[in-house]
Amino acid sequence: MRMGLPYLLAAGLLAGIIQIVFGLLKLGVLMRFVSKSVRTGFVNALAILIFWAQTPHIFGANAATFAVLAAGLAIIYLAPRITTAIPSPLICILLLTVASVAFDLPVETVADLGKLPDALPAFAWPTVPLSLETLRIIAGPAVAIAMVGLLESMMTASVVDDETDTQSSKNRECTGLGIANAASSLFGGIAGCGMIGQTVSNVKYGGRGRLSTLFAGVLLLVLMVFLKPWVSEVPVAALVAIMVMVSVDTFDWSSLRKLVVHPRASSLVMLATVVVTVVTANLALGVTVGVLLSGVFFAGKVAKLFRVRQVDGVAGERLYAVEGQVFFASADAFMSAFDFDTPVSKVVIDVANAHLWDITAVDALDKVVLRYRKQGVAVELRGVNQASATMVDRFALHDKPHASMDAPPAQ
Repeated sequence: MRMGLPYLLAAGLLAGIIQIVFGLLKLGVLMRFVSKSVRTGFVNALAILIFWAQTPHIFGANAATFAVLAAGLAIIYLAPRITTAIPSPLICILLLTVASVAFDLPVETVADLGKLPDALPAFAWPTVPLSLETLRIIAGPAVAIAMVGLLESMMTASVVDDETDTQSSKNRECTGLGIANAASSLFGGIAGCGMIGQTVSNVKYGGRGRLSTLFAGVLLLVLMVFLKPWVSEVPVAALVAIMVMVSVDTFDWSSLRKLVVHPRASSLVMLATVVVTVVTANLALGVTVGVLLSGVFFAGKVAKLFRVRQVDGVAGERLYAVEGQVFFASADAFMSAFDFDTPVSKVVIDVANAHLWDITAVDALDKVVLRYRKQGVAVELRGVNQASATMVDRFALHDKPHASMDAPPAQ
């Protein structure tokens, strides 16, 4: 944030509050609008980004780094064949750190990446003025942090639900994330979100309860503060090996085979989510594009199920039987199904097997009825269900006094 660290911490604190409110209002239900294709695209894109983030430590590296990386991958994938009591990534870190120190290998270590903390975090209120101007500065970033964090965390929760065949509470996820981000900001930390890489690894090695994540956080704190001299000697290549494993495990490899089996629209949504996310490195944008495409394709599919049948009636009367959903995507097809050129004295529109969903549908009905009436044709609307009748009574113009074709559409 261009205003400096204090304003970033204040934005993180506000983001946490927003996330808490989001959870208390039970808005986690919005995850229902994220399709399976979008979730798969999200996971695959994140796996690609995790792998790509390791490339700066791989490209241009020396032979020792490649040797450590290869050894790390070998340990990670072969150690489980010997024992599963200790997670293979932990074995990888311990063995390669000992080897790096013992043989004085010329490889990059954790200490080379930056200064490690030397004390426990301390409570500190962000040093920014408590004013409307401060709120104006941090409001935009805070909303962005909150929404991106909520989206990624709830998507991660959905992935875990699929992996463990369980059902998590998305509202509690939102509230918990908000509390964590608010607390983190008050102790000098940067607001974040659920980490799908660490989460997938946690599930893979048997972590199922709250204690697994709590223990991971506490152990990381102990390692970084009290065991800093040892942690600083860990080869970066060993950590890269672990992240490569995480990216491989995170990627849904079966989705590649399903590309030719699933409907084209679903496959396109998944690919679009992956491409947009990887190109922009913006997970929120990729998911948003995927959700929008899912909505468009769904509307198109529902619109195709709509039809209007013309049924012969008594002399001088014409019956139209409407079947399916009448809404913005099928409104044009609804209007074009009527014959306004052939003379007739009465038209009956039977919507017993149809439903009018929005004001676009009501407006289409208005245009058909008013056009027939302008030609002197009597129109009867038959079989309207209760929900559709409510829309028609509230927004339709054809049953209002002085309604005409020139009347403005319902708003």
